[in-house]
Amino acid sequence: MEAFRKCLLGPRLFRMHRYENSPGREYQANVVESGSDKCLKVFNFCWSLSYWMSPILLPYLYRKGLFTLEGLGSGFRIGLSLSIVYFIAYFIRGIGRFTNSDYLAFISVLSTAQKSFNQQNRKLLHRYDSELWAWPVEFKTSDFSDPKKRNVIVKKKTSPLSLDNIYLHILSYMAIHTFGRRMVYPGTTALMYTLVGETLIQARAKLIEEKNGIRAKLRTEDNNELDTMFLDRRMSGGNGSTLVICFEGNAGFYEIGCTGTPIELGYSVLGWNHPGYAESTGVPFPDQEQNAVDTVMQYAIQKLDFTPDNICLFAWSIGGYSASWAAMTYPDVKQVILDATFDDIIPLATSKMPKFGEKLVEFTLKKYMHLNVADQLNKYPGPILIIRRSKDEIITTETIPGIPPNITTNRGNYLLIRLLQNRYPKLITESTLELLHEWLAGESSHQDIMFVDHLVDSRYCKAALQSYIEEHSASFPLNIGEDMDSVEKNQMVLYLASKYMRDFDSTHCTPLPTSFFQKPWTYTD
Repeated sequence: MEAFRKCLLGPRLFRMHRYENSPGREYQANVVESGSDKCLKVFNFCWSLSYWMSPILLPYLYRKGLFTLEGLGSGFRIGLSLSIVYFIAYFIRGIGRFTNSDYLAFISVLSTAQKSFNQQNRKLLHRYDSELWAWPVEFKTSDFSDPKKRNVIVKKKTSPLSLDNIYLHILSYMAIHTFGRRMVYPGTTALMYTLVGETLIQARAKLIEEKNGIRAKLRTEDNNELDTMFLDRRMSGGNGSTLVICFEGNAGFYEIGCTGTPIELGYSVLGWNHPGYAESTGVPFPDQEQNAVDTVMQYAIQKLDFTPDNICLFAWSIGGYSASWAAMTYPDVKQVILDATFDDIIPLATSKMPKFGEKLVEFTLKKYMHLNVADQLNKYPGPILIIRRSKDEIITTETIPGIPPNITTNRGNYLLIRLLQNRYPKLITESTLELLHEWLAGESSHQDIMFVDHLVDSRYCKAALQSYIEEHSASFPLNIGEDMDSVEKNQMVLYLASKYMRDFDSTHCTPLPTSFFQKPWTYTD
């Protein structure tokens, strides 16, 4: 009876990994389990979809009289019937698992690991790929808490509640908790997981069986659970001594995301999924995202034994928010590489919405999801590389179907400008800012021509920068440029822009070639 209860309540099993002479293979559920499990997946999908559709669904049901006394009675009967069907399917799935020898072997290993998660039981459990919620936790932030780090948060720009804006407060709350956050982070939706679920399982198996990846469950300060994957290349030499922590985009997962580039280059790599993505729990609001990042960083330092000066932060798209928070909070990390990211989510989001909705979108994001990458990045003093994709259709605010995106509206441009303004305030004047916009208005070939036209001498610029630092300090902001004429300032700005940004002739979702994953520039290079 106890074994049946465990089968009834246990997690889904996906695969038995390759081990010694045993080849890896997919878990084969019998007809009883697979049929009932599909029924449960349909229920879960429809429930998740109802959140997306609630702003349309609730008014429709109201017009149909569901909220009358008679309508509520009908709704209760329908809900009760569906609940009975759900629990019958749940019970039948348990029977199917109980008659499957592979599942019985798995649930026995899992039960033993839950009681004692020692090295031997950990190895046995890692032979299986299953839903992660039932696995023991391998690392908890509370065990290595550092409250000083966790309190570093950029201030939110919110409007106080008043009669003039009370409707905005109500609408913004409804929007962000239904479809809003799912538009910002679509990877949390059941629809996305339905589309990529099988691919994630296959990619995860490849990381574990071919790359010797180690999967682990982490628990954050706010009790969310994170699915992570670590590839340890320290013994292989070369790039393996550096850990690259990857921060995925809003539809990215560590199994199929930006981890591929540093893995190919032989780095040690730590991938993780945002709260609410795949097997990670929670919701990717900024506070939960920050707690998740802090847990991942502490795991890398305390458990995996990497020092911050051997950690590189690599982010793609919206992952730039998480990476910039990590860089701000852990300023001693080795370097930061940002691919196809933006300066601030608000101008990006409002550009994608109808004019009549701009005010609500701006208000909602400022209150609940103000992803201010530039503000956070400017608090990091180390080496930074920004990779701009010249045909990026996602973070460009002006796009017309069938025509390449307007590169001048790529929000990566503004991220670079904000960075240079913060680090070299005396160089970024009204005239040099105009020149910088002109440089950003074209691809790499256009930028090379401007270099020639303005007689930029890289050796002279480097020498001038080193001379200033030797005389003053290497701490930002640097006031270099106070005694330069306009020609010298122009040359220095173009030189610095070319060092902080690389142009990749591609759209948003193309995997980053290894040739673009380079060490960010420093004044000593």
